[in-house]
Amino acid sequence: MTDHIVVPRERHGIELDEFLCLLYPLLNKGFLRGHIREGKVLLDGRKTMPSVHLRADQVVSVDIDEDSDALPVAPVAPLLELDVLHEDDEVLVVDKPAGLPVEPERWERGNACLSGALLDLALRRSEVDEGQPVASDKGLDFRPRLVHRIDKGTSGAVLVAKDLESERRLREAFASGDVRKTYLALVEGEYPLADGEEEVIDLPIGPDSRKSGRMRVVESGGKPSQTVVAVEQAFHGFTLLRCEPKTGRTHQIRVHLSHTGFPLVVDPVYGRRNSLALSEIKRNYRVKRGRKESPLVDRLTLHAWKLDFPGSGGERHAVEAPLPKDLQRVLKQLAKVRPPR
Repeated sequence: MTDHIVVPRERHGIELDEFLCLLYPLLNKGFLRGHIREGKVLLDGRKTMPSVHLRADQVVSVDIDEDSDALPVAPVAPLLELDVLHEDDEVLVVDKPAGLPVEPERWERGNACLSGALLDLALRRSEVDEGQPVASDKGLDFRPRLVHRIDKGTSGAVLVAKDLESERRLREAFASGDVRKTYLALVEGEYPLADGEEEVIDLPIGPDSRKSGRMRVVESGGKPSQTVVAVEQAFHGFTLLRCEPKTGRTHQIRVHLSHTGFPLVVDPVYGRRNSLALSEIKRNYRVKRGRKESPLVDRLTLHAWKLDFPGSGGERHAVEAPLPKDLQRVLKQLAKVRPPR
Protein backbone atom coordinates (compact mmCIF):
# COMPACT_ATOMS: atom_id res chain seq x y z
CA MET A 1 0.00 0.00 0.00
CA THR A 2 1.27 3.48 -0.86
CA ASP A 3 0.68 6.48 1.40
CA HIS A 4 0.17 9.85 -0.26
CA ILE A 5 0.86 12.77 2.08
CA VAL A 6 0.33 16.43 1.28
CA VAL A 7 3.03 18.61 2.83
CA PRO A 8 1.30 20.96 5.31
CA ARG A 9 2.18 24.64 5.33
CA GLU A 10 3.79 24.42 8.76
CA ARG A 11 6.30 21.89 7.36
CA HIS A 12 7.33 24.10 4.41
CA GLY A 13 11.13 24.05 4.00
CA ILE A 14 11.75 20.85 5.96
CA GLU A 15 14.09 18.24 4.47
CA LEU A 16 12.35 15.16 3.09
CA ASP A 17 14.06 12.64 5.39
CA GLU A 18 13.23 14.79 8.41
CA PHE A 19 9.60 15.01 7.30
CA LEU A 20 9.39 11.23 7.00
CA CYS A 21 10.94 10.78 10.45
CA LEU A 22 8.03 12.75 11.91
CA LEU A 23 5.45 10.76 9.96
CA TYR A 24 6.98 7.32 10.56
CA PRO A 25 8.27 7.61 14.14
CA LEU A 26 9.03 3.90 14.56
CA LEU A 27 11.34 3.79 11.53
CA ASN A 28 14.87 5.15 11.80
CA LYS A 29 16.29 7.76 9.47
CA GLY A 30 18.77 5.38 7.81
CA PHE A 31 15.95 3.04 6.78
CA LEU A 32 13.87 5.93 5.41
CA ARG A 33 16.80 7.44 3.51
CA GLY A 34 17.40 4.04 1.92
CA HIS A 35 13.79 3.92 0.77
CA ILE A 36 14.13 7.37 -0.79
CA ARG A 37 17.26 6.38 -2.73
CA GLU A 38 15.60 3.15 -3.90
CA GLY A 39 12.73 5.13 -5.44
CA LYS A 40 10.16 3.91 -2.92
CA VAL A 41 9.51 7.51 -1.90
CA LEU A 42 8.41 9.91 -4.64
CA LEU A 43 7.93 13.67 -4.56
CA ASP A 44 5.14 14.80 -6.88
CA GLY A 45 5.51 11.46 -8.63
CA ARG A 46 9.28 11.68 -9.20
CA LYS A 47 12.37 10.18 -7.60
CA THR A 48 14.27 12.58 -5.39
CA MET A 49 17.00 12.84 -2.74
CA PRO A 50 16.70 12.60 1.08
CA SER A 51 17.95 16.16 1.66
CA VAL A 52 15.56 17.95 -0.72
CA HIS A 53 13.63 20.78 0.94
CA LEU A 54 9.87 20.40 0.68
CA ARG A 55 7.35 23.03 -0.36
CA ALA A 56 3.87 23.32 1.06
CA ASP A 57 1.21 21.33 -0.85
CA GLN A 58 3.70 19.01 -2.54
CA VAL A 59 2.70 15.34 -2.45
CA VAL A 60 5.01 12.75 -0.92
CA SER A 61 4.21 9.16 -1.93
CA VAL A 62 5.65 6.46 0.32
CA ASP A 63 5.63 2.71 -0.33
CA ILE A 64 6.50 0.79 2.86
CA ASP A 65 5.61 -2.86 3.40
CA GLU A 66 4.34 -2.96 6.97
CA ASP A 67 4.68 -6.74 7.11
CA SER A 68 8.26 -6.84 5.85
CA ASP A 69 10.88 -8.56 8.04
CA ALA A 70 13.27 -5.80 6.95
CA LEU A 71 11.47 -3.16 9.03
CA PRO A 72 13.83 -1.91 11.76
CA VAL A 73 12.93 -2.56 15.38
CA ALA A 74 12.07 0.62 17.26
CA PRO A 75 13.90 1.28 20.56
CA VAL A 76 12.04 -0.01 23.61
CA ALA A 77 10.72 2.31 26.30
CA PRO A 78 11.13 1.43 30.00
CA LEU A 79 8.08 1.11 32.23
CA LEU A 80 9.08 4.18 34.23
CA GLU A 81 8.22 7.68 33.05
CA LEU A 82 11.10 10.09 32.49
CA ASP A 83 11.51 13.14 34.70
CA VAL A 84 11.78 16.22 32.47
CA LEU A 85 14.06 18.75 34.16
CA HIS A 86 13.78 21.48 31.52
CA GLU A 87 11.82 22.01 28.32
CA ASP A 88 11.37 24.75 25.76
CA ASP A 89 10.58 24.88 22.03
CA GLU A 90 14.05 23.63 21.10
CA VAL A 91 15.31 21.23 23.77
CA LEU A 92 14.53 18.84 26.57
CA VAL A 93 16.73 17.96 29.53
CA VAL A 94 15.74 14.64 31.07
CA ASP A 95 16.92 12.83 34.20
CA LYS A 96 18.27 9.42 33.13
CA PRO A 97 18.12 6.77 35.84
CA ALA A 98 21.17 4.60 36.46
CA GLY A 99 21.05 1.24 34.68
CA LEU A 100 19.22 2.54 31.62
CA PRO A 101 21.40 2.62 28.48
CA VAL A 102 21.12 5.69 26.29
CA GLU A 103 20.81 3.71 23.02
CA PRO A 104 19.81 0.07 22.34
CA GLU A 105 22.67 -2.20 23.38
CA ARG A 106 24.31 -4.20 20.60
CA TRP A 107 23.58 -7.65 22.00
CA GLU A 108 20.38 -6.77 23.89
CA ARG A 109 18.41 -4.63 21.46
CA GLY A 110 15.11 -5.77 22.93
CA ASN A 111 15.87 -4.15 26.28
CA ALA A 112 14.63 -0.72 27.27
CA CYS A 113 16.77 2.37 26.64
CA LEU A 114 16.60 6.15 26.95
CA SER A 115 16.01 6.70 23.24
CA GLY A 116 12.97 4.41 23.53
CA ALA A 117 11.69 6.43 26.47
CA LEU A 118 12.12 9.67 24.53
CA LEU A 119 10.31 8.29 21.49
CA ASP A 120 7.49 7.11 23.73
CA LEU A 121 7.28 10.60 25.25
CA ALA A 122 7.05 12.19 21.78
CA LEU A 123 4.41 9.68 20.66
CA ARG A 124 2.26 10.34 23.70
CA ARG A 125 2.65 14.11 23.37
CA SER A 126 1.64 13.92 19.68
CA GLU A 127 -1.14 11.37 20.23
CA VAL A 128 0.27 9.05 17.57
CA ASP A 129 -0.57 5.34 17.68
CA GLU A 130 2.71 3.86 18.87
CA GLY A 131 1.81 0.43 17.50
CA GLN A 132 1.75 1.53 13.88
CA PRO A 133 4.85 2.30 11.77
CA VAL A 134 2.73 3.88 9.02
CA ALA A 135 2.19 7.58 8.61
CA SER A 136 -0.58 9.47 10.35
CA ASP A 137 -2.06 12.72 9.11
CA LYS A 138 -0.34 14.59 11.91
CA GLY A 139 2.86 12.76 12.74
CA LEU A 140 5.09 13.73 15.65
CA ASP A 141 5.23 17.28 16.92
CA PHE A 142 8.97 16.71 17.35
CA ARG A 143 11.44 13.84 17.07
CA PRO A 144 13.83 13.64 20.04
CA ARG A 145 17.56 13.80 19.18
CA LEU A 146 20.19 12.83 21.72
CA VAL A 147 22.95 15.43 21.64
CA HIS A 148 25.35 13.59 23.98
CA ARG A 149 25.56 10.40 26.00
CA ILE A 150 26.35 9.23 29.51
CA ASP A 151 27.26 5.72 30.64
CA LYS A 152 24.55 3.15 31.34
CA GLY A 153 25.48 3.05 35.04
CA THR A 154 25.55 6.84 35.40
CA SER A 155 22.46 8.79 36.43
CA GLY A 156 21.59 12.39 35.67
CA ALA A 157 20.97 15.11 33.13
CA VAL A 158 20.92 14.37 29.39
CA LEU A 159 20.36 17.07 26.75
CA VAL A 160 17.96 16.32 23.90
CA ALA A 161 17.25 18.47 20.82
CA LYS A 162 13.76 18.68 19.34
CA ASP A 163 14.73 19.51 15.76
CA LEU A 164 17.65 19.25 13.36
CA GLU A 165 18.69 22.88 13.65
CA SER A 166 18.87 22.69 17.44
CA GLU A 167 20.79 19.42 17.26
CA ARG A 168 23.40 20.95 14.94
CA ARG A 169 23.71 24.07 17.10
CA LEU A 170 24.16 22.12 20.32
CA ARG A 171 26.64 19.66 18.81
CA GLU A 172 28.73 22.65 17.74
CA ALA A 173 28.41 24.06 21.27
CA PHE A 174 29.69 20.77 22.73
CA ALA A 175 32.57 20.69 20.25
CA SER A 176 33.60 24.26 21.06
CA GLY A 177 33.36 23.81 24.84
CA ASP A 178 30.33 26.08 25.17
CA VAL A 179 28.39 23.42 27.09
CA ARG A 180 29.46 23.01 30.71
CA LYS A 181 28.89 19.59 32.33
CA THR A 182 29.38 18.99 36.05
CA TYR A 183 29.36 15.54 37.62
CA LEU A 184 29.40 14.31 41.21
CA ALA A 185 31.72 11.34 41.76
CA LEU A 186 32.02 9.41 45.01
CA VAL A 187 35.55 8.00 45.10
CA GLU A 188 37.75 5.92 47.36
CA GLY A 189 40.37 7.82 49.34
CA GLU A 190 40.69 11.34 50.69
CA TYR A 191 41.38 13.62 47.75
CA PRO A 192 44.17 16.09 48.68
CA LEU A 193 42.41 19.38 47.90
CA ALA A 194 41.23 22.01 50.37
CA ASP A 195 37.85 23.72 50.18
CA GLY A 196 37.74 26.10 47.23
CA GLU A 197 40.74 24.51 45.52
CA GLU A 198 40.59 22.75 42.20
CA GLU A 199 43.02 21.02 39.90
CA VAL A 200 43.07 19.83 36.30
CA ILE A 201 43.77 16.20 35.49
CA ASP A 202 45.41 16.52 32.08
CA LEU A 203 46.18 13.03 30.80
CA PRO A 204 45.63 11.63 27.27
CA ILE A 205 43.20 8.74 26.92
CA GLY A 206 43.10 5.95 24.37
CA PRO A 207 41.67 2.42 23.95
CA ASP A 208 43.05 -0.32 26.18
CA SER A 209 44.50 -2.89 23.79
CA ARG A 210 44.21 -5.55 26.49
CA LYS A 211 40.42 -5.40 26.75
CA SER A 212 37.82 -4.39 24.17
CA GLY A 213 35.63 -1.43 25.15
CA ARG A 214 37.93 -0.32 27.94
CA MET A 215 39.92 2.93 27.93
CA ARG A 216 43.12 3.92 29.72
CA VAL A 217 45.64 6.72 30.12
CA VAL A 218 48.32 6.33 27.42
CA GLU A 219 51.73 7.89 26.97
CA SER A 220 51.43 8.22 23.20
CA GLY A 221 48.68 8.03 20.61
CA GLY A 222 45.89 9.04 22.96
CA LYS A 223 43.51 11.98 22.67
CA PRO A 224 44.07 15.05 24.87
CA SER A 225 41.75 14.85 27.87
CA GLN A 226 41.19 17.32 30.72
CA THR A 227 39.00 17.02 33.80
CA VAL A 228 38.67 19.77 36.42
CA VAL A 229 38.29 18.31 39.92
CA ALA A 230 37.24 19.88 43.26
CA VAL A 231 36.07 18.51 46.61
CA GLU A 232 32.33 18.77 47.21
CA GLN A 233 32.23 16.80 50.49
CA ALA A 234 34.94 15.00 52.46
CA PHE A 235 34.66 11.85 54.55
CA HIS A 236 37.11 9.57 56.36
CA GLY A 237 38.43 7.34 53.57
CA PHE A 238 36.10 8.66 50.88
CA THR A 239 35.49 11.88 48.91
CA LEU A 240 32.59 13.29 46.95
CA LEU A 241 34.23 15.10 44.03
CA ARG A 242 32.86 17.71 41.69
CA CYS A 243 34.18 16.90 38.21
CA GLU A 244 33.94 19.03 35.08
CA PRO A 245 35.19 17.30 31.92
CA LYS A 246 36.61 19.80 29.44
CA THR A 247 36.81 17.13 26.76
CA GLY A 248 34.36 14.35 25.96
CA ARG A 249 36.35 11.12 25.87
CA THR A 250 34.76 7.74 26.52
CA HIS A 251 34.75 6.95 30.27
CA GLN A 252 36.91 10.04 30.81
CA ILE A 253 36.08 10.81 34.45
CA ARG A 254 36.27 7.15 35.47
CA VAL A 255 39.63 6.63 33.74
CA HIS A 256 41.19 9.84 35.06
CA LEU A 257 40.12 9.22 38.66
CA SER A 258 41.18 5.58 38.61
CA HIS A 259 44.58 6.41 37.12
CA THR A 260 45.26 9.03 39.79
CA GLY A 261 44.47 6.54 42.57
CA PHE A 262 40.91 7.63 43.40
CA PRO A 263 38.56 5.24 41.56
CA LEU A 264 34.81 5.44 41.90
CA VAL A 265 33.63 3.60 45.01
CA VAL A 266 31.51 1.39 42.74
CA ASP A 267 32.97 0.72 39.30
CA PRO A 268 33.38 -2.90 38.17
CA VAL A 269 35.60 -1.88 35.23
CA TYR A 270 37.99 0.76 36.59
CA GLY A 271 37.50 0.27 40.33
CA ARG A 272 37.33 -2.72 42.66
CA ARG A 273 33.67 -3.01 43.67
CA ASN A 274 30.38 -4.01 42.07
CA SER A 275 28.49 -2.60 45.07
CA LEU A 276 28.97 -0.98 48.46
CA ALA A 277 27.44 -2.34 51.67
CA LEU A 278 27.09 -0.67 55.06
CA SER A 279 29.28 -3.37 56.63
CA GLU A 280 32.21 -2.07 54.51
CA ILE A 281 32.11 1.40 56.02
CA LYS A 282 30.61 0.97 59.50
CA ARG A 283 32.89 -0.48 62.17
CA ASN A 284 31.60 -3.55 64.00
CA TYR A 285 28.45 -3.68 61.86
CA ARG A 286 26.80 -7.09 61.82
CA VAL A 287 23.90 -8.25 59.69
CA LYS A 288 21.01 -9.67 61.69
CA ARG A 289 21.03 -13.43 61.85
CA GLY A 290 19.17 -15.10 58.98
CA ARG A 291 19.19 -11.96 56.85
CA LYS A 292 21.22 -11.09 53.78
CA GLU A 293 22.73 -7.64 53.62
CA SER A 294 21.45 -5.42 50.80
CA PRO A 295 23.93 -2.99 49.22
CA LEU A 296 23.66 0.72 49.83
CA VAL A 297 24.43 1.25 46.14
CA ASP A 298 25.11 -1.24 43.33
CA ARG A 299 25.83 0.99 40.33
CA LEU A 300 28.46 3.51 39.28
CA THR A 301 28.83 6.18 41.96
CA LEU A 302 28.74 8.88 39.28
CA HIS A 303 25.96 11.40 38.66
CA ALA A 304 25.58 13.93 35.82
CA TRP A 305 24.63 16.77 38.13
CA LYS A 306 24.48 20.01 36.14
CA LEU A 307 24.25 21.16 32.53
CA ASP A 308 24.84 24.74 31.42
CA PHE A 309 24.19 25.31 27.72
CA PRO A 310 23.38 28.16 25.29
CA GLY A 311 19.96 28.88 23.84
CA SER A 312 19.46 29.99 20.25
CA GLY A 313 18.89 33.60 21.32
CA GLY A 314 22.18 33.93 23.21
CA GLU A 315 20.66 33.21 26.62
CA ARG A 316 22.02 30.42 28.80
CA HIS A 317 20.18 27.62 30.56
CA ALA A 318 21.42 26.04 33.80
CA VAL A 319 19.73 22.76 34.72
CA GLU A 320 20.38 20.54 37.75
CA ALA A 321 19.48 16.87 38.20
CA PRO A 322 18.71 16.03 41.85
CA LEU A 323 20.86 13.41 43.51
CA PRO A 324 19.15 9.98 43.31
CA LYS A 325 18.00 8.23 46.46
CA ASP A 326 20.71 5.56 46.39
CA LEU A 327 23.51 8.13 46.34
CA GLN A 328 21.73 10.23 48.97
CA ARG A 329 21.57 7.12 51.15
CA VAL A 330 25.30 6.46 50.81
CA LEU A 331 26.25 10.05 51.58
CA LYS A 332 23.98 10.09 54.63
CA GLN A 333 25.63 6.95 56.02
CA LEU A 334 29.14 8.23 55.25
CA ALA A 335 28.40 11.48 57.08
CA LYS A 336 27.21 9.45 60.06
CA VAL A 337 29.86 6.70 60.27
CA ARG A 338 32.79 8.20 58.35
CA PRO A 339 32.95 11.91 59.27
CA PRO A 340 36.17 13.63 58.20
CA ARG A 341 39.03 13.41 60.67
